[in-house]
Amino acid sequence: MKKNYLDIIDPIHDFIRVYEHELSVIDNPIFQRLRRIRQLSGAHLTYPAAQHTRFEHSLGVMHIASQAGHALYEKGIVTTDDIEILRLSGLLHDIGHGPFSHLFEEIIQEKKISHEDFGKEIILKSDIGDDLSKNGFNKKLIAKVAFGDSKFQYLNEIVSGTLSADMMDYLQRDGYFTGAEHAKIDHKRITQSLDIHKKKLALERSALYSFESMMHSRYQMFKAVYFHKTVRAAEVMLLEALRLSDDEFGFSTFNLNEFVNLTDEYVLSSLLSSKSSKLKRARQFALDYQNRKLLKCVFERILTSRTILKKTRTDELRTTISKKSKVPENEIFVDSSVTPSIPLAPSKNESKSIILISNENGKSFAKEMPISEIPVVSAISGFMNILRIYTHEKNRKKVEIAAKSILGDLK
Repeated sequence: MKKNYLDIIDPIHDFIRVYEHELSVIDNPIFQRLRRIRQLSGAHLTYPAAQHTRFEHSLGVMHIASQAGHALYEKGIVTTDDIEILRLSGLLHDIGHGPFSHLFEEIIQEKKISHEDFGKEIILKSDIGDDLSKNGFNKKLIAKVAFGDSKFQYLNEIVSGTLSADMMDYLQRDGYFTGAEHAKIDHKRITQSLDIHKKKLALERSALYSFESMMHSRYQMFKAVYFHKTVRAAEVMLLEALRLSDDEFGFSTFNLNEFVNLTDEYVLSSLLSSKSSKLKRARQFALDYQNRKLLKCVFERILTSRTILKKTRTDELRTTISKKSKVPENEIFVDSSVTPSIPLAPSKNESKSIILISNENGKSFAKEMPISEIPVVSAISGFMNILRIYTHEKNRKKVEIAAKSILGDLK
């Protein structure tokens, strides 16, 4: 008897089962493009094994979303049709990501668009959507669940929420490939303990420790990987190169036929091979990035307030340091932990609370708790407001003295 599925070996989940109708999506060139977009942008220059891509992450999200769906199915809450929608939504949740993942997100956000907008266009208007329709699936519903817009809030939250398959896969996968030992998450315990309360995703209180552990892992990965000062040095350079070249190349202008070409290597090679005099600075940043000639961090401070981390304040700060140090403003870079290019930044669909279900004497009780009130979360949240100043090696001393003079008493 012919099998209608394929088992793919995966270092995080052992095996990921993929069915025929999913394979037709995976084999599409637009989806295959995700093989050429690294999950962690420039982190491989600090963690050499961090070469994993959006492709395998998307398979992992489909797998965990499926586990969550089956757990809720066993409780009589969702149907097998819901599980198929969850699987496809999880598979396609990152289909709109541009080159260098979250870095590209920062570029397009400046134009009031997001990778979710690109993703919806791809699902609804490309042959991926045509394949979904041919196989009897509602592509509009899949697009809505994938990007948190459906009326079924609990389905949205399984893909991209506080208890999401997205977070559970990327933390484990990023931890594995960077070698960071912090991302130990019991995702099976969490998915098996999911429930629904008033159409929202909930968690059995008995699994609260596993959720707390995931939040702690998230913080540790933020500190060790996502906002590591050398990782960010590489990413700040890439961001600057993308900003300086976007008008010339139109990287952030969405055209479905051109979008399939937008991968990390395509953009980098376009920058390096450009002969345009307008792109001299962008080309130099790309070359320095490729050769790992990175910016230097000359100042770092953990802040109690997030106010100064906002873009308007960081722009003012850049100008002030430039005047004090007599170093050109375009050679000073202010980086903050609230920038959209940090993977850890909460998504627009992420809830600020969690619903906990308790069972006592045969009765269920639900309580909604702000995540900030969970002890482990409140204890570490203040350590995530970080400000850094970067510059080139030649300006290091001047900018360091100016930054310390201006920001020395900052809290």
